[in-house]
Amino acid sequence: MKPTDPDESRRASWRAVWPSLVIGAAILWAGIGSDIELSRVANAGGRIAEFLSRMFPPDLSIAREAVDATLETLRIAILGTIGCILASAALGFLAAESMTPRAINAPVKAMLALMRAIPLILVAMLMVGAVGLGPLPGILAIAFHATGMLGKFYADAIEGVDRAPVAALESAGATLLQRLRYAVWPQMAPDLLRDTVFRFELNLRESLILGVVGAGGVGFYIQTYVRSFQYDKAATLTIIVVLIVLLIELANTWLRRLSR
Repeated sequence: MKPTDPDESRRASWRAVWPSLVIGAAILWAGIGSDIELSRVANAGGRIAEFLSRMFPPDLSIAREAVDATLETLRIAILGTIGCILASAALGFLAAESMTPRAINAPVKAMLALMRAIPLILVAMLMVGAVGLGPLPGILAIAFHATGMLGKFYADAIEGVDRAPVAALESAGATLLQRLRYAVWPQMAPDLLRDTVFRFELNLRESLILGVVGAGGVGFYIQTYVRSFQYDKAATLTIIVVLIVLLIELANTWLRRLSR
């Protein structure tokens, strides 16, 4: 048995320890610079309870308006997700290292990273200035911003495909479509379904803040009611949004079971 090199052992120990040291230093730095006072947190309970008390009971007289606003938010999330799926399918393929040369996939990956880095609210403001108020700028902002994340997920799913089944079908004389259908797609489908549904849920939540810049949806009404101190009406909208998110989560669980 070959004796262990002491220098190599020390280097291995350092490689195992340094990530923990970096994380610990980052947490310490963040805590010191954030002016955290536990007394302020302890005294916040009363203010939170007072704020919540103003929201109940919810004002159900705006139920019709709440449903219309919620449906508009759903339309923004659905159409924005469809747009980012189409863009991500193309860009994810180009960004996959197993499908394209580095001269192509590296710039595409950099572009996806840039799209993720631009804040959604900034994209929404740009779209409102370009196409005006209403749902359209919200749809465009969601589609653009979400493509940065979903395109990366699609590229990762493509790169994770095991090439052995593909090679086996190719040696048996299978066509390209047959290889994609029976070897590539079954491996990718669960990941693509999970990531797409997750992104839709995230798009729905993000679409709530687009009303701040005039992109329509529930966010506009929640902002209006909170600014005018009509918390009971804002509570009605919030409850509807929570119910929709729960329904999406149930649908996500059901789709996962079907894909197994």
